[in-house]
Amino acid sequence: MLQTTAALILFLFPLAYSPGPGNLFFAANAARFGFAATVPANAGYHLATWIVTAAIGCGFVTALDRAPQLFAVLKTAGSLYILWLAWKLLRAGVLKNAQAPQPASFASGAALLVLNPKAYVIIALMFSQFLEPDAPGTAAPVLWITTVFTLNNLLAFTVWALAGGSLAKLFRTSGGARSLNVLFGAILAGVAVWMLLS
Repeated sequence: MLQTTAALILFLFPLAYSPGPGNLFFAANAARFGFAATVPANAGYHLATWIVTAAIGCGFVTALDRAPQLFAVLKTAGSLYILWLAWKLLRAGVLKNAQAPQPASFASGAALLVLNPKAYVIIALMFSQFLEPDAPGTAAPVLWITTVFTLNNLLAFTVWALAGGSLAKLFRTSGGARSLNVLFGAILAGVAVWMLLS
């Protein structure tokens, strides 16, 4: 189990820490509102991660194979949701305490995971590499892999949110706020288009 866990972490490292919709979403929120404000959305995202990953490990992949149109719907919905997040960032201005929009909620974090079709692909690939489907007592390995995957993602997103939080001071000036909003918005929009076309 120790060898499998080490191999799993090595497999997940570039996927978890490279820029993606989740990482950029939390970095942008932390940059705008501070690290503490990302905690509810982070909790929502990672609770959804654990539930969805466990479901896939226990057979949801079979359901997707039988209904490929479900994956297409998730892919389109996820891309549109991320484009909507990018649009909100591009239109945002300077962060003022009196008029500050609300940081992402628990539900927003959960929706980001559920509507991210790339997450389903990564999870299915992970189980295909690290789960022995014919092994006795498959539920325990599924739950272990699910937990390692979720905690690894939580650590990666926390790192990205901390990095974003260090940019928070730039949101107090109009030039800095505009530049960061455009940067994060454009990157998120690019990710959304890539998800839609890939």
